[in-house]
Amino acid sequence: MRILVVEDDDGIAAGLRANLQQRGYAVDVCGGIAPAWSALRTERFDAVLLDLGLPDGDGGELLTRLRAAPPAAPGQPGKLPDPATPVLILTARDQVRQRIAGLDQGADDYLAKPFDVDELEARLRALLRRAAGRASPVIRVHDIELDPAARTVRRAGQPVEMSPREFSVLLVLLDARGRVLSRQQIEERLYNWQSGVESNAIEVHIHHLRKKLGSERIQTMRGVGYFVPWE
Repeated sequence: MRILVVEDDDGIAAGLRANLQQRGYAVDVCGGIAPAWSALRTERFDAVLLDLGLPDGDGGELLTRLRAAPPAAPGQPGKLPDPATPVLILTARDQVRQRIAGLDQGADDYLAKPFDVDELEARLRALLRRAAGRASPVIRVHDIELDPAARTVRRAGQPVEMSPREFSVLLVLLDARGRVLSRQQIEERLYNWQSGVESNAIEVHIHHLRKKLGSERIQTMRGVGYFVPWE
C-alpha cells in the first residue's frame, strides 16, 4: 500500500518513512501543500498522512481542496486527485475544537503529536480497511486468509511463507478482488518515487504467488492485467 506523508519536519518525515517502510508500506514524502497537490494530481495513494502546520499554508487547505476535487473520469485513474482518498491528520494541534474542525473538513481520523507508531499504523490499517469496504480486519477469499496486521497468509488453514513484496502484491489483488488491475496499477500501489522497478517484477511475483496458492486463485485477462475472482 502506498502512503503520502505531507510533513515539513525532516526528522518526523524520515522517522515515518523508515517505520512505515519497515512495515511493508511504500512511502513518499512532500514538505508542503504545493508539492503534495502535484503528487495527488499525478499519482495514486492509498492514504495521506497530513500535517497542518506547513510552510506554504495550512494543511486543512489541502484537505478541503482534495475533498472538493471532481472524481476522475472513467478510464483516467490516477490522472486527477481522488477525493475519496483516506486522510489521517498528524499534528501538534490537540485541542478538542481543533480536532473537530479537522474532522469536519473531511479528515477520516486525527492523531496528535507526539504519537505511538503502533497506534498510527493501527489507525492507518482501519482507514485502509474502511476504504476497501471491509468490516473484518482479516481478508478472506476462497480458502485464503490474509491478516494485514500480523502480515501473515494462510491457505486452507495452513501458513504460507511469503516475501514482503509477494505479500504486498497479494494484498493489493485481494483488496480489489473481482476487478482487473493492470501491471502499472499494481506497481503504483507498491513502489514509491525512489524505487527502481524491473520491467518484469510484477509478473515474477504473480508467478510465485500462483505456485504457493494455486494458479486458479490469480487469473490473467490477456492484454489487460490480473485479478482474483470472487468465486
